[in-house]
Amino acid sequence: MTAAIRTAATPRRVAAGWRRVLESIWFAVGFPLLLLVVWGIWATVAPQKFFPDPVTIIRAFVDTWIGPAFVEDVLPSLARLGVGIVLSIVVGVAAGTVIGLVRWMRELLEPTLEFFRAIPPPVLVPILMLIFGPQDATRVLVIVAGAVWPVLLNTIEGVRSTDSVMTETARSYALTFGERIRFLVLPAASPRIMAGVRQSLSVALILMVISEMFNNSEGLGYRITYFQTNYLIAQMWSGILLLGLVGVLLAAIFGFVERRVLAWYHGIKEVERA
Repeated sequence: MTAAIRTAATPRRVAAGWRRVLESIWFAVGFPLLLLVVWGIWATVAPQKFFPDPVTIIRAFVDTWIGPAFVEDVLPSLARLGVGIVLSIVVGVAAGTVIGLVRWMRELLEPTLEFFRAIPPPVLVPILMLIFGPQDATRVLVIVAGAVWPVLLNTIEGVRSTDSVMTETARSYALTFGERIRFLVLPAASPRIMAGVRQSLSVALILMVISEMFNNSEGLGYRITYFQTNYLIAQMWSGILLLGLVGVLLAAIFGFVERRVLAWYHGIKEVERA
């Protein structure tokens, strides 16, 4: 009887799984498709020079970015973005862990950190360009200077809020300092750290574009500015479209990594909801 019930329930579970997948796909692409349809109708009924229709932008996208521009502009931008994000995460987690563990250091640096966090990162771009010059290392530094703060501050809070009972238990079992960091502090702070990484991704993308608008001859930011100043409207919108796709790609990669890093955390939340 039990085996028959399980056999009958399996197709229903499979069907429910496929239904959830189809619903997720529809929710992901349905609204963007609706926007494209509305945009296309609006561009046909009331055409404007500075807002071309989606078909024109897609054609410009293919003509502009599928070719040498991808190697000359897109890949260098993505390389700087990737290096900036990695450095922001490494510096933010390392410094945030130290500051979060040492109470006097946290109390000493907290006002200074809040001050620098409040400074809008784009205002630092011309200053850093003047000091270090318009080179790739400076543009990476611009990304790190703005994207490190969400990771740093969230790491400090995550480390600071580590459960004291678990900390005392780890000490009673004579765990070394490195073992406590690896098996207790960082796992406990990882939900906050990943929240900071999520925020830093959008900041890094914005700063990548802004840094390439200053004294540059290649990159997405430079190319979009070039199209704008030369009234190449469709090409300009195609660059904006490409930036949106890069943002979607970053979000997808982050979601993939987050599900694996925080698998234990999401499992606990599901059990609590059940």
